[in-house]
Amino acid sequence: VQLQASGGGLVQAGGSLRLSCAASGSTFSVNAWGWYRQDPGKQRELVASISSRGTTVYADSVKGRFTISRDNAKNTVYLQMNSLKPEDTAVYYCNAVGRDFKTSNGFNVWGQGTVVTVSS
Repeated sequence: VQLQASGGGLVQAGGSLRLSCAASGSTFSVNAWGWYRQDPGKQRELVASISSRGTTVYADSVKGRFTISRDNAKNTVYLQMNSLKPEDTAVYYCNAVGRDFKTSNGFNVWGQGTVVTVSS
C-alpha cells in the first residue's frame, strides 16, 4: 500500500487549504487515518486522526479550525484547514493503518509529506 499526499502550498494567515491523501495498492482496507506535521528540529506531532467508525481526534492547537474526513470508496483522507496561522507552517504527513487482504498482513504506512507555509 502506498500513500500519495497533495494540496500543500503557500497561503496567507487566515486562509484555507485542503490536503488530500490517497491510498493505492492491492486489495486492502484502511482502518485508521492520521495527519501529522513536523517542523525542522521538532518531533512529528499528530494533527488529526479518524477511525473506521468516523471517530475523530484533534490536537488542541487545531480544534475548531481543521476538519479531517475520509472517503472509503476512494481510499482517501482529507484535511480541511481553515483560519490558518503562521504556526501551522510545517511538513504535513498522512498515515494509514490497515490490512492487506491479499497477504493478510497489517500495514502502517506514511505519505511523502506536503509542505504548508502560512505567511503572516
